[in-house]
Amino acid sequence: MKKVKKVVLAYSGGLDTSIIVKWLKDVYDCEVIAYAADVGQEEELVGLREKAIKTGASKVYIEDLREEFARDFIFFAIKSNAIYEGNYLMGTSIARPLIAKRQIEILREENADAVCHGSTGKGNDQVRFELTFYSMEPNVRIIAPWREWEFTSREDLIDYARKHDIEVPVTKKKPYSMDRNLMHISYEGGILEDPWTEPNEDMFLTTVSPEAAPDKPTYIEITFEKGVPVAIDGEKMSAFGIVDHLNKVGGANGIGRVDIVENRFVGMKSRGVYETPGCTILHAAHRAVETLTLDREVMHIRDGLIPKVAELIYYGFWYSPEMKAMMALTDEIQSVVNGTARMKLYKGNCTVVGRRSDNSLYMKDFATFDTDSVYDQKDAGGFIRCNALRLRIRAMQEK
Repeated sequence: MKKVKKVVLAYSGGLDTSIIVKWLKDVYDCEVIAYAADVGQEEELVGLREKAIKTGASKVYIEDLREEFARDFIFFAIKSNAIYEGNYLMGTSIARPLIAKRQIEILREENADAVCHGSTGKGNDQVRFELTFYSMEPNVRIIAPWREWEFTSREDLIDYARKHDIEVPVTKKKPYSMDRNLMHISYEGGILEDPWTEPNEDMFLTTVSPEAAPDKPTYIEITFEKGVPVAIDGEKMSAFGIVDHLNKVGGANGIGRVDIVENRFVGMKSRGVYETPGCTILHAAHRAVETLTLDREVMHIRDGLIPKVAELIYYGFWYSPEMKAMMALTDEIQSVVNGTARMKLYKGNCTVVGRRSDNSLYMKDFATFDTDSVYDQKDAGGFIRCNALRLRIRAMQEK
């Protein structure tokens, strides 16, 4: 196999990738290009360039992908109502294809020989990264240290870091891992591996506990055009601006915490704790506008596809032909989803309290229980008898 002279590493500065820089230089004797995608992790990027260079990287890319992440990835999840197994909004899953796409672009720019990631051999992220790599570069060389090195646990990595004077943000006392981006923060591993153990309150970074949230509710209005959020309280904002603003407002009201056990693509179950304040609000608001504007049968067809779209995102098939088809269908369905939802945020609850649209299919004259002149209630009898025909025939046969 051809010797690796230069590798592009997806670098976060966390435990795994901090170790990997030195490991790559020791094992492969190659130049390491550290690449960090800014997808909204905020303070985690502070000092990252210096840390990567100190650890042994020859060059560092820090790419601002926040607007693209919100516009092309998060908002698709909102438009398609993609939720995995009924609970997980997939903040990590959605970010990986974007990060991997840019990594391949840097591979080409640098004329590098390989790409590398720090995902474990037990997790979903290795699949998400590598499916994207292969979809863009079919013959790319991929280095996955967790499938190669002698380390078997995070404790082994911490010991290695201390031995080589590598600064890492994890200790044996607090060994859970964290992944943060504009959409969410995820926590897993360590003390969280016991699904009966409640996480400590000091673990949460972007949301207050519902008990500590304000005693007065917060009201906001979110406007959508073709299923895409475009304004908050009448003020137009960028895609990044909308999610960022809602993260702050939602977090202050204790919105978006979820503690779940999910089925990983590779086969085992995993417990994760998540903070997703902004997108929790967006999902509820978007659905509210859909209830006014989508035809019943179109909505039901789309709802039937939600598990499939969620699986494609969660499993990592973002750049697959089936996902391309799903995106085209979603855009067509969302062409009529225009309007505004009014949301009430109060102590962890996100409640729709109003919705309106210029192309609403809701008509009070038809829906009212009061006297009307547009609907003859006698028509319901024939409608019911027609729909009951097959049931009546079956009942006759069974007698």
